[in-house]
Amino acid sequence: MKNVLVVYYTQSGQLGEIAKNVAQPLLNDPDVSVTFCTVDMEKPFPFPWKAKEFFNVFPESFLQIPAKIHRPSEAVMAKKYDLVILAYQVWYLSPSIPVNSFLKSEFAKELLENTPLITLIGCRNMWALAQEKMKVLLKNTGAQLVGNIALVDRHINHVSVITIVEWMFTGKKEKYLGIFPKPGVSEKDIQESSKFGTVILKHLKMNSYETLQQELVANDAVEIRPFLIEMDKKANKMFKIWANAIIKKTNSRPAWLKGFNIYLLVAIWVMSPIVYILHLFTYPLKYAKIKKEKAYYKGV
Repeated sequence: MKNVLVVYYTQSGQLGEIAKNVAQPLLNDPDVSVTFCTVDMEKPFPFPWKAKEFFNVFPESFLQIPAKIHRPSEAVMAKKYDLVILAYQVWYLSPSIPVNSFLKSEFAKELLENTPLITLIGCRNMWALAQEKMKVLLKNTGAQLVGNIALVDRHINHVSVITIVEWMFTGKKEKYLGIFPKPGVSEKDIQESSKFGTVILKHLKMNSYETLQQELVANDAVEIRPFLIEMDKKANKMFKIWANAIIKKTNSRPAWLKGFNIYLLVAIWVMSPIVYILHLFTYPLKYAKIKKEKAYYKGV
């Protein structure tokens, strides 16, 4: 019998649905026991979000400052796992506070040390540098990263901004104004994500993960958009400046957060299109570098 642990945190329910679909082939196999563990915050985050609460978590999210979580149940902690699937969202270009808090807790090492682990990302579109931060977190727990799956909103950047904001602040996953596409990862991609579970099951039974990521990528587990990598890098630099400034401003924090909100609007609607145009013009000159980066971010 193989024991598999699936850890995740979800507010809207989307990431839980993705995790369960990926795990479905494992659940259907009589020789595999799957345990699901949701990260349980001592102080839960709201959904839908209010704008003030959403922006207030920015500094702690980006700087990866953990919050208090409840210890997983003894039923979860008592087992030794052959594989862990860690599903996470990206908050402000970093792993979400709940998942970051779990990985920095004293019991994460108990569960993950010397254990093969697959990351499963569900986010809007920019995840590459968050995954780099995730690698550091996993290294500190002693987990062995063997695979990565990233499911994203496939619509163009500015369309997905509009739809995701509406979803976050209303809690309604529907076509905004009747004309925009549904926000988040498409239902088609969520339903078809069970194909990744089939690949994972094969390697779990072989007890070998050397070619797992290669097979996952062959099944479209990771899509790399060079422009988004470029934006991710630039945004990380600016977010670092803002986060470090805001975290020190105890009394004037609300005013600084309003300033960050304005910066974010300008970055998305003014700076992003300019960066995209420059990206298109310089693409031929950076082709070799981009090809190398795409190969890197598709791997583990």
